[in-house]
Amino acid sequence: MLEELGVPYELKLYKRDPGTMLADPELKKVHPLGKSPVVTDGDDVLAESGAILEYLVEKYGEGRFVPKRETPSYLRYRYWMHYAEGSAMSPLLMKLVFDQVRTKAPFLIRPIAKAISASVTKMFIGPQLKTHFGFVEAELAKSAWFAGDELTAADVQMSYPIEASFARGSIGERPNTAKWLERVHARPAYQRALEKGGPVIPGQST
Repeated sequence: MLEELGVPYELKLYKRDPGTMLADPELKKVHPLGKSPVVTDGDDVLAESGAILEYLVEKYGEGRFVPKRETPSYLRYRYWMHYAEGSAMSPLLMKLVFDQVRTKAPFLIRPIAKAISASVTKMFIGPQLKTHFGFVEAELAKSAWFAGDELTAADVQMSYPIEASFARGSIGERPNTAKWLERVHARPAYQRALEKGGPVIPGQST
């Protein structure tokens, strides 16, 4: 988002603990919850990606990257800004946790852990992923971007769960979503961010 806005910034990366998958404790020096992303702008420290994006476009956007209020596009924009973490990330996080249960359980109980993980994935996580990302696929048939014909902060907000959904296993054919992701990757701002921060890796903190 900062690259799209053309705002200068300093990027600092924090690595998750490979054993616990928790964020670097150093992050607590930035924000008490020790979670990412976190943005420091002068005396302001903001956590939660949706709040950060709204802050950035309101302060630096000059009307860009957000539809005009009281329009259908603005309603879609607001919905997707909240949907990304309110709904889309939930089954993805559950998949991550149960994959860890399956692969990192103590040796003696690993067969039981694998069976539980497989059962939960089959009965709940898998169907939820298909439902949510099938919904996203259908919505992206309506327009090039989530809120209409132009990229908005909602597309930036949705980029992480969609990247994660492709990285964490097949959820079926999703040509509209794949084309949307290609458009995201093709943007010069995305390319510049990639050069500075490296590839998007679910599990890395910024």
